[in-house]
Amino acid sequence: MTFSKLSTALFAALSLSMSQGVLASEKDHDDKPRYGGVVSVVKDVNYELVAKPDSITLYVIDHGKPVDTKNASASLTLLSAAEKSEVKLAPAGENKLEAKGNFKVQPGTKVAGSVKIDGKLNSVKFTLK
Repeated sequence: MTFSKLSTALFAALSLSMSQGVLASEKDHDDKPRYGGVVSVVKDVNYELVAKPDSITLYVIDHGKPVDTKNASASLTLLSAAEKSEVKLAPAGENKLEAKGNFKVQPGTKVAGSVKIDGKLNSVKFTLK
């Protein structure tokens, strides 16, 4: 086999193995909602926002496993066409942060926020459906 053919064969094999690795990791990471909300994936961690008129809940899951949120915090900004509001979420169970109150949530509302878990701060963004 000539050098040219060998290098082409090696490149093809490497490309195939790399693409299969990417497909396998994408397949292993499920970003579908588990709690009926909308999901934002940041650094392979799923943040699922469930927004209701009387509560806002943020679930945190890392590769299918609940993330301990007992020392976590989050702040969210809700933006609709006519209104902007700030919401602070507190730990409310194994893998969730929550706020209770009166919230104007509707399809199209944009939500931007920051979540602090174990001293690490991540930005999240959602659009409610």
